[in-house]
Amino acid sequence: MEATEVAELVKEALPDCEVQVQVDGNHYMVVVVGDVFEGLPTIKRQQLINKALFQHILDGTIHALHPKAFTPAEWAARQG
Repeated sequence: MEATEVAELVKEALPDCEVQVQVDGNHYMVVVVGDVFEGLPTIKRQQLINKALFQHILDGTIHALHPKAFTPAEWAARQG
């Protein structure tokens, strides 16, 4: 599965978010930035991303998913 396909699935589920995907074989690191994560603990944030890709995790297309979710302010602070 291509990075662009994964990004589109996440954007469909979380439409107001910025999505970046890195692929290494069938391992996917997905970084999602959006206001939707405001006030949510890490596990809830990851669950939102996992839900968007659940069918592909279930069927083995995505073997390993490494979701990371940030609010825009958190992302800006990490950048610099």
